[in-house]
Amino acid sequence: MASGLEERFRTLHQVVKAAQMNLAPGPWDYLIGGTETEMTLRRNRQALDAIAFRPRVLRDVSKIDCTSTLFGRPVRIPVLLAPIGGLDYFDPGGAATAAKASEEFGVPHMLSSVCQPGLEATAAAAENFRMLQLYVRGDDAWVEDTVMRAVNCGYGAIALTVDAAHYSRRERDLCRNFVKPWRQPLIRLEGYQSAFTWENVKRLKDRLSVPLILKGISVAEDAAQAVDLGIDGIYVSNHGGRQLDHCISSVEALVEVVAAVKGRATIIYDGAVNRGTDVVKALALGADTVGIGRLECCGLAAAGQAGLVRVLELLEEEIRITLGLLGVRSWSELDKSYVQPVTPLTVAVHATSAFPLLDLDDEGY
Repeated sequence: MASGLEERFRTLHQVVKAAQMNLAPGPWDYLIGGTETEMTLRRNRQALDAIAFRPRVLRDVSKIDCTSTLFGRPVRIPVLLAPIGGLDYFDPGGAATAAKASEEFGVPHMLSSVCQPGLEATAAAAENFRMLQLYVRGDDAWVEDTVMRAVNCGYGAIALTVDAAHYSRRERDLCRNFVKPWRQPLIRLEGYQSAFTWENVKRLKDRLSVPLILKGISVAEDAAQAVDLGIDGIYVSNHGGRQLDHCISSVEALVEVVAAVKGRATIIYDGAVNRGTDVVKALALGADTVGIGRLECCGLAAAGQAGLVRVLELLEEEIRITLGLLGVRSWSELDKSYVQPVTPLTVAVHATSAFPLLDLDDEGY
């Protein structure tokens, strides 16, 4: 099914603009902001801008295959709807709406364990490829019980977030006095996350019947330790620049993680992915799929389920054109020989700098 929004949203920047217009300042800043000086957030975008393509020509690219697989399951494009704790700020249905868009388009959705309407109701909303991302808010028995509930509801993989041992200072939220209602009752339980270790991970891995992913890996040493434990998925992420500030970019992390993993685990990447070209760059560097978070929220805020489907349609079109112009017909033909580092041209780097038309007048766009 098509979104039906082809005329209303011809470009991704129009989706982002509509989201900005529909959102109050608090939710908008929550969406585009990062931690403290937002250096990690900006590095994520700048690192993608510092990669250029090396296209090959005179190849038969009349047919392009954008499909892929994730943990052995087919996906329409190698894009994952990333876990967001406050999806109900962007659409009243919250995670249930994202799950429906996931089913309609044919990409996976990773549910945040703190997102409404919860894991059972979200699972009941759609027959989609679903995964659960878990913040640890209890002891090992609580973790195992939550995970078993998810497995019984058809969640095909579990992702443990490992980069949130302490909650960061997100100054945009603090200055706006924007308090997420789901955080308050959980604050007293956050000590469980800060005490969670590799021993807890191994205990869960030994009991789990579906793939286990560690979300928030940023260095080769942790990636190597994870695969030595038999972890199935390494999710390279710095929380979109929303946890530790002044980190290396997700792209820099991806390069060293790929070298350390050596094909022993599935690699998921996120960090400033806003364009089809970003998806292609990440896969050229060794990722198996990428997560979109801010774009996911923009689609929902712009037009609900149809808006999110339209975001995915536009990403698919951008991916198809990029692959074709690179001289590549499928993901199996893509490798790091198609990219090289360059000096980025972007001067003002921020969460929406991939959409320069946002800074122009609406007339004509």
